[in-house]
Amino acid sequence: MLVDKSLESIEQGSHSFAAASKLFDRATRERSWLLYAWCRRCDDIADNQDKGGPLGDQGSLKDAEDRVQALRILTKRAFEEQPTADAAFDAFGLVADECGLTLAEANDVIAGFALDAARWSPTTEADMLRYCYHVAGAVGIMMARIMGVHPDDGETLDRACDLGLAFQMANIARDIVEDAEAGRCYLPRTWLDTMGWQAGEHALPENRFKLASLMPRLIALMEKHEAAAKLGAKRLRFRQRWAVLAAARIYGAIGRKVLDRGQLAWDTRTRVNGMEKVWHMFAAFFEAIWNRPAQPQEPIIWSRHDFKPVAGW
Repeated sequence: MLVDKSLESIEQGSHSFAAASKLFDRATRERSWLLYAWCRRCDDIADNQDKGGPLGDQGSLKDAEDRVQALRILTKRAFEEQPTADAAFDAFGLVADECGLTLAEANDVIAGFALDAARWSPTTEADMLRYCYHVAGAVGIMMARIMGVHPDDGETLDRACDLGLAFQMANIARDIVEDAEAGRCYLPRTWLDTMGWQAGEHALPENRFKLASLMPRLIALMEKHEAAAKLGAKRLRFRQRWAVLAAARIYGAIGRKVLDRGQLAWDTRTRVNGMEKVWHMFAAFFEAIWNRPAQPQEPIIWSRHDFKPVAGW
């Protein structure tokens, strides 16, 4: 029942991840659905929305903080194998028990929802990366644990974090205008200051040409972490590697499409259609067989710990 409900959640909430997840072996596939269902439900509760749809009324800061606190309570109950009256949290309790996920790992993800609840936005590029860590990099780490990566295998977990960072930067690029309409901005304030923009001005129609000029910087950062992530995928079993590389290609394509569309990137939502997804899965199959990823253009001198908040952040 939990697997069926989780599959329904992923098919409604993320066509890209749903497609890539089908390439996993059955156990990993179903566990990835259980994890996704929890992430999707947390996002819906935190943003007062339904299955990733339009944001609901956010209410006061206290209302938003109360919703995040509910996530913490329900997740803790799930870890303690207590009933939650919510299938997504029960699903997470099940996959956490089977794969040895920790409450600290879950709380790293919930911290991202807390940042949104506090109406936070990044000041620097490092701030943006830390946000990406919480909402996606930390999920990548849990996905690696579901695939059987040992908690002491820091190198592979670092690369799993890189993949999550790359995914989230693609999402940020695609959703800039949509986020701005909800009063949110995930581009660093320092980037916007170079354009002379006040809060919210970056998404105005008359500023789209200049906004597009920031995308090479964002997509280059995405590709830097995408390339690093492929080094970690090399260590996975074939079916897992295939699924991860397919997801990397699909999300990377979203970011590159935003870049290619220029100032028109936000007139309509940038998507990877069904045929393109099939192509990326097909190409990932041979990439997984070859299993000789290119070395990133710059040395990897970071780890997942570099993206965790510093004191006072």
